[in-house]
Amino acid sequence: MSMRITAEPVERLIEEFSRLPGVGSKTASRFTFWLLRGSDEQALALAEAIREMKEKTVLCSQCFYITESDPCPVCANPARDRSVICVVEEPLDILAVERTHEYRGLYHVLHGRISPMDGMTADKLKLQELRARVAAGGVEEVIIATDMTIEGTATAHYIAQILAPFKVKVTRLAYGLPVGSDLEYADEVTISRAIQGRREM
Repeated sequence: MSMRITAEPVERLIEEFSRLPGVGSKTASRFTFWLLRGSDEQALALAEAIREMKEKTVLCSQCFYITESDPCPVCANPARDRSVICVVEEPLDILAVERTHEYRGLYHVLHGRISPMDGMTADKLKLQELRARVAAGGVEEVIIATDMTIEGTATAHYIAQILAPFKVKVTRLAYGLPVGSDLEYADEVTISRAIQGRREM
């Protein structure tokens, strides 16, 4: 039986960092030992930032983006085009689209995509809320900006189906986005072209 040589609190933090997406055990260990070497102030500032983020953020009741105030700054901005809604999978995707300075409408965050293998079914996404927004009237176009993956495409088709009863144009980002890619990793020019070249579903 091997003897544990790492202190239990250190192992616990490594384990918690390892749960983050894209962080393996080596990176988690580097984060942990960097914090150990650093000042108490650095470690406490990180802990405080995490606590504050959890305590002071809410989901926008209109688009479900993460915000400090409800509605979020985009939904509250009277200069945004309220006739267009861009549907994205995750809050990070909004940041990617906003970087292009190409889009002036509103958003709707699904908080995932249909993926039965991962236990993510349509009822777990903000799809009925999207349907209700369109049903309320005033929306002329819904741009589906789900990732160019099998799951993203399945989600896009499902959205087109639930919006079919309404007189609304449903388009999907297309040009420039490679198949199998995540929107958050695409550059501004690629996303900008994808917005301009969107196609009706």
